[in-house]
Amino acid sequence: MRRTRILTAVLALAAGLIAGSPPVLAADGAPRPTLAAESYTWKNARIDGGGFVPGIVFNRKEKNLAYARTDIGGAYRWQQSSRTWTPLLDSVGWADWGHTGVVSLASDSVDPNKVYAAVGTYTNSWDPGNGAVLRSADRGASWQKTDLPFKLGGNMPGRGMGERLAVDPNRNSVLYLGAPSGKGLWRSTDSGVTWSQVANFPNVGNYQQDPTDTSGYASDNQGIVWVTFDESTGTSGTATKTVYVGVADKDNAVYRSTDAGATWTRLAGQPTGYLAHKGVLDSVNGYLYLAYSDKGGPYDGGKGRLWRYATATGAWTDISPVAEADTYYGFSGLTVDRQKPGTVMATAYSSWWPDTQIFRSTDSGGTWTKAWDYTSYPNRANRFTMDVSSSPWLTWGANPSPPEQTPKLGWMTEALEIDPFDSARMMYGTGATIYGTENLTAWDAGGQFAVRPMVQGLEETAVNDLASPPSGAPLLSALGDIGGFRHTDLTKVPSMMYTSPNFTTTTSLDYAESDPNTVVRVGDLDSGPHVAFSTDNGANWFAGTDPSGVSGGGTVAAAADGSRFVWSPAGTGVQYTTGFGSSWQASSGIPSGAVVESDRVDPKTFYGFKSGKFYVSSDGGATFTGSAATGLPAGDSVRFKALPGTKGDVWLAGGASDGAYGLWHSTDSGTTFTRLAGVEQADTIGFGKAATGASYQTLYTSAKIAGVRGIFRSTDKGVSWTRVNDDAHQWGWTGAAITGDPRVYGRVYVSTNGRGVVYGDTSDTGGGSGGGDPTPSGACAVTYTITNQWSGGFQADVKLTNTGTSAWSGWSLGWSFPGGQTVSQLWNADYTQSGAAVTAKNVGWNGNVAAGSSVAFGFTGTWTGTNGKPTAFRLGDRSCTVG
Repeated sequence: MRRTRILTAVLALAAGLIAGSPPVLAADGAPRPTLAAESYTWKNARIDGGGFVPGIVFNRKEKNLAYARTDIGGAYRWQQSSRTWTPLLDSVGWADWGHTGVVSLASDSVDPNKVYAAVGTYTNSWDPGNGAVLRSADRGASWQKTDLPFKLGGNMPGRGMGERLAVDPNRNSVLYLGAPSGKGLWRSTDSGVTWSQVANFPNVGNYQQDPTDTSGYASDNQGIVWVTFDESTGTSGTATKTVYVGVADKDNAVYRSTDAGATWTRLAGQPTGYLAHKGVLDSVNGYLYLAYSDKGGPYDGGKGRLWRYATATGAWTDISPVAEADTYYGFSGLTVDRQKPGTVMATAYSSWWPDTQIFRSTDSGGTWTKAWDYTSYPNRANRFTMDVSSSPWLTWGANPSPPEQTPKLGWMTEALEIDPFDSARMMYGTGATIYGTENLTAWDAGGQFAVRPMVQGLEETAVNDLASPPSGAPLLSALGDIGGFRHTDLTKVPSMMYTSPNFTTTTSLDYAESDPNTVVRVGDLDSGPHVAFSTDNGANWFAGTDPSGVSGGGTVAAAADGSRFVWSPAGTGVQYTTGFGSSWQASSGIPSGAVVESDRVDPKTFYGFKSGKFYVSSDGGATFTGSAATGLPAGDSVRFKALPGTKGDVWLAGGASDGAYGLWHSTDSGTTFTRLAGVEQADTIGFGKAATGASYQTLYTSAKIAGVRGIFRSTDKGVSWTRVNDDAHQWGWTGAAITGDPRVYGRVYVSTNGRGVVYGDTSDTGGGSGGGDPTPSGACAVTYTITNQWSGGFQADVKLTNTGTSAWSGWSLGWSFPGGQTVSQLWNADYTQSGAAVTAKNVGWNGNVAAGSSVAFGFTGTWTGTNGKPTAFRLGDRSCTVG
């Protein structure tokens, strides 16, 4: 429930990491082969929640069908049988990373299989792409997309208002979408396939959180913020006549159409001086309820009111539960009980101290009761109980003085919904989780309703750094907003985030390679130290001392033996210390803001990178010397790591599409670097347990290889790569960090910007293709197809079929090129080439080939003279039929 929201992807954009432009073709016009994914199972390292949930939507026709939207982490569907949430937007790819921000969501009450999401993260330059409306006919299992001619802001100010997207409850082919940035009101009449602006809508909004903000973030016009239909003014199959629209304009907040959108008028007599965050209609009693705040939210708001509009008479009634002078918050969360018309609830969304407040009325706003109230200050009585045992970190390890309590009832509580089929169930979103109750009606009987997290499966953290030590906990994470966690069991929620100190955001962490009990982390904190140390593998922490001028975490590195540390904080230059940071000294020879890492063998060797130049220190960080290496990325969108177990073995990933961009390797402590051929782009690099029979640790990267963006693994030092994710598991932007597990072959931990820590396990439990050559028995057939050819280069696909009667547990296919061709890059198999002879072996996941089944791989190569096809193929010692 932090006051800020991490903008991980924004930092990368500012550094030029994500250009958002189409990929650049190679100079020779070489094609991009398709890479198949290995069979991987993907899960989240459980945290449960971790970010702002601005919207919860129940379907009005089907019981237990509900959705939640997040500001940067996609959308989710409620699974009643398991009481968990299922992620719906993991298929969003790298180029469309902004589409993981969901500004609005609508569930079709005519056809519950249909759901819509308005996506886009920022309306300013931080997100290079426009917004889109996604539509699904299978409850979000798959999507079709319509791109919009403007941006949407799932993580912009005002994102808790809404819903901006709405489906006509009588004619469900009609949808409305309220746009920000002065783009007005939009309508679709073909179930979201095409959209056009409602040209006669009179007001595009004018409210800006901060008109002076030159970044365009706080200065954006928040626009059209909600659409509400009066379903009683239509019949099935005909468009609803009366539609209400909320506008971010303090003097003209609510408009209405009574002719299905043909004309629009400002509601007469409406209150002014406030923004209408929500407009919820009780069509049975004919009341439109409105929650007002003087700010757009989700974390600001100093005054607020609740109003009721009588749709039949046009009468306005101030139904606020407290006097205006007594509000120090705005109202936003707003819901009515569809089973008990006249019951309405609202939240004081911006009340951080001492707690949020929830109000409830059973007489259409005539009288109210509160979720908690003072007995004698500072003591308070609660109408609720809280049980956060499933997410114990929600206490933040705090021990506040009354009237504060821990855990808090919430903050940033803009989403509040009573289940339309069950008056006893309510869910509400906070800045950190979804809370809910299943005995809400105990409130009215004078009892206490039980509140607990209803968030399992919804993972919404932005990941800055990851570490998987060789002993101790398998995973240490550095997260935005909630600091980070030590996972001793990936399937269980940790008891607490890092504390002592509790950073709002952890920006970097590291452990001593030969002493993994020694761990250091750095991060952001409003007041207090920005560095902390642990001597028990991150279980307990103590604060270090900041050098002068530190304003933020930056990056940090631990010596291989834990004897010293190098820190590159925000606000001042690179620093070094011996011991645990009781005093720091300035490093020389390295610029401020450099990224720093340690050698994993030599405790006195540290590395740095800044603006295209690599730096090395051999005296524990006291002095650095710039490397003569050239050709590295010119910008600062670079991440690099040194390989455990080998001194001076460094891998560097990064760049931008307008310059050098890829993966580099050094074996001499950065004196020279060699760029890996075939890796077009790379943004992260990590190491994991070596495959069986391999002498080098497994490499992992978030990269573009052979024209395909994905998560890749190499078991042969980067000679060949296998894509381990697939198009259904992309998670938008994955460019912050990656690491393999040094104890579990094939396991990889992937950072996301809003979907938490994702980890994958391979189905290849054997750890690769093994040591010897497989010799399957039985007949075989090969089809060799040249799929593309250009001057000096070509692409070919090879299909190997088991035409025998027994399954293969591995295969090795050999051939000779007739024209001196050379393989440049081969995927979905390991290969060697000696002269004209080529041998391709299975990788771990595709070694098993049943009788009658086939396996395929492909490659790109070079040729001179002629590019003839091989005429003979051998599977071990057996000749194959050539098709």
